[in-house]
Amino acid sequence: MIADPERAFPPALAAALAVPFDYDDGRGVDFEPFPAFVSEAETTDWFRAWTGNPEVDGGAFRVFGQDGTGGYAAFWLVRGSRPLSEQPVVFLGSEGETGVVAPDLAGFLWLLADGFGPWEAAAYDSEWSPGRNDELEAVATRFAADSRQPASDVIRRAAEEFPDFDDIVMALCR
Repeated sequence: MIADPERAFPPALAAALAVPFDYDDGRGVDFEPFPAFVSEAETTDWFRAWTGNPEVDGGAFRVFGQDGTGGYAAFWLVRGSRPLSEQPVVFLGSEGETGVVAPDLAGFLWLLADGFGPWEAAAYDSEWSPGRNDELEAVATRFAADSRQPASDVIRRAAEEFPDFDDIVMALCR
């Protein structure tokens, strides 16, 4: 149980992140979910280090996992007062990579079901062959059946809706 209810995942995300991710020596998904959202203070410390800018804060991000190199997956709170489930999911890599990987939680669930993690979606290459995950498909069906879509559509929709994410984030860097 998470002591701080503000750090607890919504049920759909918690169900998806409870499914193990298999890296499979680089042929699988490179994603390590956290047990709860990273605190705002920790997110701010990380975002200041990531951007090299001591004046920024991490309040626009709700970090929930990382890849093997320490790149973070997070909700980007860009849609005002809309619920967390309607906020886009982004990836901020350890080497400065950025990407909006899903336009919302439903899209993210289908992305996972199709065998993509946040890093794989941010570094999307149409030649890559992900492995569909039956357990994650069951989670996506349970929580987002009416939003079913292939990962390529999720990634395309996210990129089309937020084409300037990289520019926005890089403008904060020093």
